[in-house]
Amino acid sequence: MKRLLLLRHAKTEQANKDTPADAERQLTERGRSDAPKVGRAMREKGYKPDLILCSPSTRTRQTLELANAELQSAAKIEFVDGIYAAGAQKLMSLFRAISDSAASVMAVGHNPGFEDCAALLIDEKRSGRKRMGSEGEKFPTSAVAVLDFDIEHWKNLAAHSGLLTDFLRPKDLRS
Repeated sequence: MKRLLLLRHAKTEQANKDTPADAERQLTERGRSDAPKVGRAMREKGYKPDLILCSPSTRTRQTLELANAELQSAAKIEFVDGIYAAGAQKLMSLFRAISDSAASVMAVGHNPGFEDCAALLIDEKRSGRKRMGSEGEKFPTSAVAVLDFDIEHWKNLAAHSGLLTDFLRPKDLRS
């Protein structure tokens, strides 16, 4: 079995003419509060990755740092340029290239790619009532989708083959 944890970056400052380039946007106060909550919830639920893949943007690095302070994972961290602005198919290709020595992988990235990738990977029939979120908030900032795959090799990752075993949103977690 392989497990994929998709962590969307925490809440960031809005892009406008006075903010830095998109990749350099910083977390807001809410983002700095939400990321540790999610990290703590992952630790409490036993979601410990063997490998962490993170977009190189400032907001994903900050999210990872804050979440991992609570998660307390010693997993190897790789910053992967290809995660930034990637669509669902590109993300699937990246995940298929993961070494099989990692049974559980956490990826830290962005929407709409992560939401689209999760939707592509989830087998809705097997996942039953579990959903990624309500209308208008399908994959909010700082949310984590936990997907399990009945495969031995990452290269066998296929569309609509994942079981959505959990979906963590900061607003559902205790402080």
